[in-house]
Amino acid sequence: MALAEGNAVAASAPADEESEPPPPAAVPGAAAAATSSSAARPARLPLARVKALVKADPDVSLASQEAIFILARAAELFVETIAKDAYIYAQQGKRKTLQRKDLDNAIEAIDEFAFLEGTLD
Repeated sequence: MALAEGNAVAASAPADEESEPPPPAAVPGAAAAATSSSAARPARLPLARVKALVKADPDVSLASQEAIFILARAAELFVETIAKDAYIYAQQGKRKTLQRKDLDNAIEAIDEFAFLEGTLD
């Protein structure tokens, strides 16, 4: 019942906001563009390859399909994050192509990537 009341409030909210211009984040095209690539394909990494990598670990005896999907998604988010952070360094060097030194700079500068220090040597 509370859910139905919440939906009724949400449904009436846009009528009140019509007099004001929508904020930039509420522009329909921007949200659709951000979610369309992930909505078309739930995982970008091939799940069979991720499963093969998981099975290669001798400590793992069994992994569910959900676990494989979550690991693939986590890897995608990690690659996206480090690539975005490294791209900032490429832009500082007035380049559009990432180079190894950009990854090295991102790893050194950002605490989240401290566990990677020394791995690209």
